[in-house]
Parts: sequence; C-alpha cells; structure tokens
Amino acid sequence: MNKKPFILGVCAANSGSGKTFVIERLIPALNKKGLSVSVIKHAHHSFDIDIPGKDSFKIREAGAKQTLIFNSARSALITENEKNNFNLDNAIEQINQPTDIILIEGLKTMKIPKIEIYREQISSKRLYKEDPNIIGVISDIDIKHEIPSFSFIDFDKISEFIIKLIRK
Repeated sequence: MNKKPFILGVCAANSGSGKTFVIERLIPALNKKGLSVSVIKHAHHSFDIDIPGKDSFKIREAGAKQTLIFNSARSALITENEKNNFNLDNAIEQINQPTDIILIEGLKTMKIPKIEIYREQISSKRLYKEDPNIIGVISDIDIKHEIPSFSFIDFDKISEFIIKLIRK
C-alpha cells in the first residue's frame, strides 16, 4: 500500500493489559485486508533469543556487534546496542522487507501515533486522557472520549480504523 510503512504503537499503562493479544489478532485481520504487517516488540527485561553453547551465541559473546542467524525459512538479526542506547528509528530501518505497517508494542512514551489498550480491572490509569499521541483506545468497557474507541474483540472495526489512518 505505502512505500514508507505507517508506524503505529500499541500501548497500555500496565503490563498484562493485552497488547500482545491485540497484536496477535490485528496481524491476521490486516493481512486479510491486503496489508503486510511487521512488529517491533519492546521488552522491559533482559532477554536473549539465542541459545548458550550454539555457534551463533559464541560468535555474539566473542564481541560481534551484529549476528545474523538464518536458514531458508527464517532469519534473525541480533544487534548489540552500545551503551544501552536503543534507537527506534534505527530499529525501523532494520525492517527491510516491504511492509505497509509497523506495529510497535510498548514504548508508551514515544511520540508516535498509538492505540491504547485499557482494561478496567488491570489498567492503573487512562493514558489517552494525557497523551495527545493516542489516537484510539481498545477497551473491555465502553469509553466515551473524543478519540475513537473499540471493543476489545472487534478487530474488523479496529482494522478498518487503521486502514483509514494509513490511507490519509
């Protein structure tokens, strides 16, 4: 659809609110409408996608700045961020496959268009009331606010909203 992918955050005030649940359902809903989707996932904790003892792990541990692991079906690029300075723009540039939209899970303080996940029993606050970058909210309760709101299970309406954003 677009040459440059549309960037859309999916955020929540709290962990466990359903960001991954929403993204897991948005991907096939958007694919069904002809869009290609990529995802950048933020992790608050230390993580490793490589396995200790494997050659790629040993190479990275030896000091390689980047390690690309691949086979005919899949690849993964592991980049060591010097001085722990993650840069979202650089991460977006690393997505080299043509894609219509990049969903970014987490990073609620980033200055990008975002959809908030608000769960009545889980969320500690309503971010959309304070963040002008939040352009929609998905909730398990009826939200009355000046931005569009969607039921937690209505992925057809949510995907139509996103398509309209991309086409603007």
